[in-house]
Amino acid sequence: MSTLALVVAAGAGRRAPGARPKQYRLLAGEPVLRRTVRRLRLCTAIAAVRVVIDPRHRDLYEEAVGDLGLGPPIAGGASRRESVRRGLEALAGEPPARVLVHDAARPFVSPSLCERVLRRLEAGAEAVVPVLPVTDSLRRLVEDRIREEVPREGVYRVQTPQGFAFATILEAHRRTAAASATDDSAIALAADVEVHTVPGEEDNIKLTLPEDFARAERILAGERPRFRTGFGYDVHALDPGRPLVLCGVTIPGAPGLAGHSDADVGLHALTDALLATIGAGDIGSHFPPGEARWRNAPSHIFLEHARDLVTTAGGRIEHVDVTILCEQPRLAPHREAMRGRIGALLGLPPEAVSVKATTSEGLGFVGRREGIAACAVATVGLPPGGTDVR
Repeated sequence: MSTLALVVAAGAGRRAPGARPKQYRLLAGEPVLRRTVRRLRLCTAIAAVRVVIDPRHRDLYEEAVGDLGLGPPIAGGASRRESVRRGLEALAGEPPARVLVHDAARPFVSPSLCERVLRRLEAGAEAVVPVLPVTDSLRRLVEDRIREEVPREGVYRVQTPQGFAFATILEAHRRTAAASATDDSAIALAADVEVHTVPGEEDNIKLTLPEDFARAERILAGERPRFRTGFGYDVHALDPGRPLVLCGVTIPGAPGLAGHSDADVGLHALTDALLATIGAGDIGSHFPPGEARWRNAPSHIFLEHARDLVTTAGGRIEHVDVTILCEQPRLAPHREAMRGRIGALLGLPPEAVSVKATTSEGLGFVGRREGIAACAVATVGLPPGGTDVR
């Protein structure tokens, strides 16, 4: 095992709000520790994740991450330093080449940050720490009064994950007192290990105070996908001289529909619904009916084009619903075939495709059996900041 992440989650988190320790508090409905572990596992270079906990929190640990297959938690100590040392000792029997030590209360760690740390380790460094510059002026206070200016030149904020050659950091913990050390880079420094740095990330915040949780909720609100719903409608007159194609399925023995293409009102309506979710116009703007190359064209071409535009915009089709309005033929025997065809075209499971049929109770052009209409609704999830295709 080349790289393992060791998550430190043994603290009480008393400054954070709520009755639970902060690493087990819910953040947008999910425990902080679970979010942290999931983020670390997005880094493909990390072979495994282990967690150091307070044994009294075992039930909270199981509730948060017990289903993720992390292996048994490691019992921590009375201080962060002791917890990390115990975690390292627990791994020493089958040691990894490298270890990333990370705070459980940093749930926004990114794969790119982990990779930056690991690349520096792989280049020969024995200790690597992400840092951020200090941009505000600094002052030393006594009670609530300023006593002196603290120069900020050369001063940086330190984050986790901190990466180490495993044997190096284990030996540093074993032989270095450094009782005042607040993180593992300080332990490494006290053991005369040269500590290298890489750029940190502003969003990689540590949850400590109530305002940190409020900021975390704002970050998550920006990360959630945007959901859009598009509506499409189409109608074609009957043409007994053509085959009837609805939702990609040929209906035998029924009069077809007049149109430049195969006149599949179901797929035409669905195409417009998908285009609407990304503001990409309508089917006619992409496939002008006056162009000879679209004469008698199968309508799955139009739907696949709309699907690909949604994908290019970063979208994911979540659900589609098509309703066919006609008096004849009876469509119930063909409904599952229609759902299957749409699902195959859009890459959707059966439960994400709905096809329904209804009559107009003898009213209007549908009731007079002059034509068939269809309406469709599509739901698409787009990432934050997704680009519309117009």
